Amino acid sequence: MLAALLALAAVEPVRAQDAASLKKEMISHQWELATTDRSKTCVMTLKPDATAQGFKLELEPGCAAALPFAKDIAAWNVKGLDIVRLQDAKGEAVIDFTEVETGIFEGLRTNEGVYILQDLAAARSLAKSMDQMIGDWAMVRSNGATICGLTLTNNDAGKDNFQVFLKPKCDAAVASFAPTQWRLEHGQILLMSEAGETWRFEADDNAQWRLVPDSADPLIMLRQ
Repeated sequence: MLAALLALAAVEPVRAQDAASLKKEMISHQWELATTDRSKTCVMTLKPDATAQGFKLELEPGCAAALPFAKDIAAWNVKGLDIVRLQDAKGEAVIDFTEVETGIFEGLRTNEGVYILQDLAAARSLAKSMDQMIGDWAMVRSNGATICGLTLTNNDAGKDNFQVFLKPKCDAAVASFAPTQWRLEHGQILLMSEAGETWRFEADDNAQWRLVPDSADPLIMLRQ
């Protein structure tokens, strides 16, 4: 029993530090609150100044028009070890977020769906990267032979994915894979089929995108 109590006492400061670190992380950036496809966004600045119920924040004009529930957000706080709460003037949760990737938080509003809170600069950088991906591509082999053409679009396909369309006369291997959706994830282009299969492409030193894991006869995606 004594050993258990000593162990608990040893981890408590670490937990407190985790919450403190999270608070420090949140006040060092501007943040974008958005729908998963970023069709509706709100920029906010989380302040270190204490209020009766939490900490101050600033919402940019237009937030309530883009996201109606934003009109109820009056403060923010860190709850428990890892919950970032946007709350109303009474301290009640408007939406709670948990970190799903470094600097990216996810929150759910019942009957509305999932919302993303992430570093504003990172969000805009990703949007710029996405814009550069949209358009026509060719899949080629290492000998330069084109085996398929495809178009990456910004048409929302749900779950942060977008529609992709194959052009006619694709190689049988690509045609049978038949990707219908794509997204950028950790610097990779992901192509996904209705059957749940995923192909991942990584940029190489020649600004080409190669199917990973690599092979003796690599499949390469080239922007057209």
